[in-house]
Amino acid sequence: MLNCMITLSKDGAYDKIYSDKITSSYSNYPGKFPKNGHRRMRSMTGYGYSEFQNEKMSIALEIKSYNSRFLELYVYVPSFLSSLEPLLRGYINERIERGKVELSVRIKELEEDAVISIDKNIAMAGYSALAQLAELTAIDEPVTISDLLKVDGVIKKVRNKDTDYFWEAIKPVFEKAYGQFDASTREEGCRCEADILKQVEIISSSTKIIENYAAGIEEDIKKNLRERFQQMLGSGADESRIYAETAVMLMKLSINEEIVRMKHHVESFLKEAGSGNPQIGKKLDFICQEINREINTIGSKNSKVEVSQAVVDTKDALEKIREQIRNVV
Repeated sequence: MLNCMITLSKDGAYDKIYSDKITSSYSNYPGKFPKNGHRRMRSMTGYGYSEFQNEKMSIALEIKSYNSRFLELYVYVPSFLSSLEPLLRGYINERIERGKVELSVRIKELEEDAVISIDKNIAMAGYSALAQLAELTAIDEPVTISDLLKVDGVIKKVRNKDTDYFWEAIKPVFEKAYGQFDASTREEGCRCEADILKQVEIISSSTKIIENYAAGIEEDIKKNLRERFQQMLGSGADESRIYAETAVMLMKLSINEEIVRMKHHVESFLKEAGSGNPQIGKKLDFICQEINREINTIGSKNSKVEVSQAVVDTKDALEKIREQIRNVV
């Protein structure tokens, strides 16, 4: 069982700390993980939320993400702060490679900083139109202020658009929410990684089982060929012909090469999984395809029940790994 936890360092960066079991479980492989246990497998699924309020405004900021083959970023901010969108997008683009990310900023001004003005032209045009309407309909009533206030555009409210002021208020809230989001992707990535390594261990064990029966498969091939020759030719079977045909069949049906490649692919998988390289999910998926190709070949050449079970276990483990790596970067 792989244990891990997330800690927040003094500079605000998140570190992932793993138990020593990580290296002891895979110490037989050249591609084992670094001894300090630090890796960068992260989930594309994450969530962060933060809010702030003072006497002038309240801010609520939410970040959430889902699986996606590419980076899809959606930023929702109040229209009067649309100029801040590039700053928010830039921050996310520098830190996230893949996933569908939704960032929402909600602001409620408790003390609105705005200037109220009157549009004289609209006010006079509105008064004239209302006076003409009263005359046209023979309604003997004066045009009032209430009537004019109902005319669109008479009163104009100009909001203070000091984006620097709002950005200074939003920035710490954004960073706090992103910190929660980042931690959640790392924690989920840790859980995915633990399950992936568990499945890799199953593949490794299955490969050893297959290797143990490889010699027995070759003996079965030799025995079956000799029996067929004797059934067809009886005691007159040519030994040299039997040996030649056996050699040809062994070349076709031997699984030694597939076993060697399986071991190599497992080593490559572990090395890549611990590398911290970007786009790690895509690379691991490619290695899984290679392992699947080898195990299918072994299954087609197999004559042992035990090997058949090992093939089934390997394919099941591969499917579980591929499900998990679709969600990691």
